[in-house]
Order: sequence, then C-alpha cells, then structure tokens
Amino acid sequence: MGDASNFLSLTAFDGGSVTFGNEKSGKISDVGKIGESLSHSMDNMYLVDGLQHNLLSVSQLCGRGNHIGFSSDQCFIANIKSDEVVLMGKRQNNVYKACILSLLKIM
Repeated sequence: MGDASNFLSLTAFDGGSVTFGNEKSGKISDVGKIGESLSHSMDNMYLVDGLQHNLLSVSQLCGRGNHIGFSSDQCFIANIKSDEVVLMGKRQNNVYKACILSLLKIM
C-alpha cells in the first residue's frame, strides 16, 4: 500500500479500484488530502492497496494550472502563470520519482 503518513487527512473509501500498467488492479482503501497544510493541499487523492509508492495524478496537476514535461530520464511540473518549476523527478525503473519543492506553488 502507498504511504498513509504522506496524507494530511484520510477517510475510508469503500469501492473503486485503480488499474496498473500490468493490467492488475488495486483497491482504493482511503481518499484524502496531500500537501503542506490543509489550506494548501490536493483533495481526493487515493490511497491504493498494492502500490509501493503514492502516485500523483497528471490530470489533477494539469487541471490545477500546471504543465508537465517528460523526457527519457526526468520529468518536471511548472506553474503555467509563473513558469516556475515546482516539482522535478528522475526516472528509476520505469517510474518517475518526484520530490515536491512546494505544493503551495502547484495548487
């Protein structure tokens, strides 16, 4: 399961699943907020059984005024208005692992 300690709040979620790239699926166990504080957070993020890491949704990030770029070895998220890069990641074993520089800037 993803890491529940990365969430600011969690609520049990009964029903729903996420399909992984290998066609297997994991049950959504909880839904919650991720961010620096409750006032600067992303809502409706899923905690999914079967995941080793928490995942960020590209569509949710883009829907919040960001653009995302990928290359063969890295990725970035930048705020559309300021063009400031707020998250960067490196590709490791076909997964882009990112660290949040400031969630406040991508909300």
